[in-house]
Amino acid sequence: MSGDRARIRALLDTYGRTYADEAGIRLKDTPQPLYRLLVLSCLLSARIQAGIAVAASRALSKAGMRTARRMKDATWQQRVDALGEGGYRRYDERTATQLGNGAELLLDTYGGDLRRIRDAADGDTDRLRKLLREIPGLGPAGVDIFLREAQAVWPGLAPHLDAKALQGAERVGLPASADTLLKAAGKTEPAVLAAALVRAALDKKGAEEIRGAG
Repeated sequence: MSGDRARIRALLDTYGRTYADEAGIRLKDTPQPLYRLLVLSCLLSARIQAGIAVAASRALSKAGMRTARRMKDATWQQRVDALGEGGYRRYDERTATQLGNGAELLLDTYGGDLRRIRDAADGDTDRLRKLLREIPGLGPAGVDIFLREAQAVWPGLAPHLDAKALQGAERVGLPASADTLLKAAGKTEPAVLAAALVRAALDKKGAEEIRGAG
């Protein structure tokens, strides 16, 4: 266990930051930050570097597209331009369309408030996952990202360490057991632990260094 704790400390020192925090989102259980997290999750789910997705999220926010209403009211070209400013060029046109369609669905079905999706799921994570999948551009990977990060403000989800997070645990030499990882992490927020493990899963060289810390 002492080796596990040493690796956890090294893991958190290296990667202990949520993607929402990196994108400048002060996550709260209110419509605007939850919507910004949703957009970030859509961007991160594409086959593109995480840093570019984060930059594109910041650019969309800077352009004022922080709510479903503002996203829907923006023109397609304004969305493309903001994505391009963030370097998100490979998927910018398709993503601009998906963001517009997703915003429209959220407004029409949930009044633009993601808390209503959570309430509709009534504590059933599988149901919540299914409802989120209905949002254009949010595939399985995007749903996983959203749930990992949203657990910081939706306690009913926590602790949420999915397959990608457990893959990161294996990569740094930690047990792929949620209970063991949470115990070794002590008071670390599950959302931070999950993000750190996922970052390790995506960074082979960094993960090898952490493995050696034990």
